[in-house]
Amino acid sequence: MKILLIGYGKMGKAIEAIALNRGHEIAGRIDVGDTLNDFRNPVDAAIEFTQPQSAVLNLKTCMDKGIPVVCGTTGWGNQQSEVELYCKEKNGTLLYSSNFSLGVNIFFKLNEYLAWVMDRYPQYQVAIDETHHTQKKDVPSGTAITLANGVLKNLKRKKEWAPDTSENPEALIIKSFRVDPAPGTHTVKYQSAIDDLEITHTAHSREGFALGAVLVAEWIAGKKGIFTMDDFLKL
Repeated sequence: MKILLIGYGKMGKAIEAIALNRGHEIAGRIDVGDTLNDFRNPVDAAIEFTQPQSAVLNLKTCMDKGIPVVCGTTGWGNQQSEVELYCKEKNGTLLYSSNFSLGVNIFFKLNEYLAWVMDRYPQYQVAIDETHHTQKKDVPSGTAITLANGVLKNLKRKKEWAPDTSENPEALIIKSFRVDPAPGTHTVKYQSAIDDLEITHTAHSREGFALGAVLVAEWIAGKKGIFTMDDFLKL
C-alpha cells in the first residue's frame, strides 16, 4: 500500500523503516516547512505524528483530500470533538490513539478493570506517574490522560485529573517526569496505610508504537468512519 507520512521526526523515520520492511511504499513525506495542502499523489492512508499545534489542520486537510488518516499526535484533545464532527461531514476516515502499542492498549483495559475493582475500597488512594524523554512536548502525556480517564470512568471518588500541584481530594494526580532517554513508562498506583498495589507499562523503544501505527494504517485503508484502537484490536 501507499503511505503518506505526516511528520518526519524520530517517530516518522521509525514508521518509515517498518512500513518499508513490510513491503509498503512511502508515497510522500511531509516534514517541517512542507505544505500538506500541496500534496497530490494518490495514497491509501496517512500516518500523522507531528505537534499539537499542527495536528488539527493536518487531519482536516487529509479529510478534505479523502485520505484515511491514522493520528498519534497528542495534546490536541480539547479539539477532538471538532475534528470528529468534521470527519463525519466529509465522510472521512480517522483513527486517533494516544498510544499504538499493543501492550499499552492491553494496559488500558487492565487499568479500567482495576479501577472498577478498587472503587469499593476507599482506603486506597490512586495516582499516576509518567516518565518520558526530555523532548516530549505535552505534559502530562496523552497515554497518562487516557489512563486517567479510564480511572475516572470507574472510580467514583475521583472527579477529574490534575497535575501534582492540585490539592483537590477529588482530583486524580498525575506526576510527570522528563528523563532521557526514556521512551515512556506509566504507573498507576493504589496506596493505603497497609500496602501498595501498582500496575506499570514500560516501553523499551519506539518500535512498538511505530509497528502499531503501520498495522492500523493497513487495517484502516478502504474504511470510512471514526475508529479507536478497541475497534482495531477487538478488545
